[in-house]
Amino acid sequence: MDDAVDLGEFVVRSASESESDALVGIDSVAVEGDVGRQASIRRWCQQGLVVVAEDVSGLLGYCVVEYTFFEQGFVTMLMVAPSARGRGVGHRLLDAVAASCTTPKLFTSANVSNQPMQRLLQRAGWNPAGLLHGLDEGDPELFYLCRTHTGRMHP
Repeated sequence: MDDAVDLGEFVVRSASESESDALVGIDSVAVEGDVGRQASIRRWCQQGLVVVAEDVSGLLGYCVVEYTFFEQGFVTMLMVAPSARGRGVGHRLLDAVAASCTTPKLFTSANVSNQPMQRLLQRAGWNPAGLLHGLDEGDPELFYLCRTHTGRMHP
């Protein structure tokens, strides 16, 4: 994603490496002191993998796509600041990364316990693709698929 996309009340654009600290500040896990998540955010920014949503007040959320899942796109992280939830930020971030994905398929996953993410994926037109046990004990991972613009369909 090269240019900012104006989505009315907020913009979706590629993040810069210098924004990693600001992203830590809106990530509900990283802000609580999770050093692993903080390091991941810095690495994702350094690698140019982050797309952000922002408005005049600042960053609202971010999304990370990596291409290490069977050589297909995978949404590794989607985070919306708690104060920005319910405004369509997550949906628009998913749409933006699907539109810019360089592979025919884009996958993501959500724990069975993560009902808000599952509802978002369903509203955004993603299709269930499978269930995996063993990543988080007692909380299986649901996988979802979005066929991108380079594939046959786009939600």
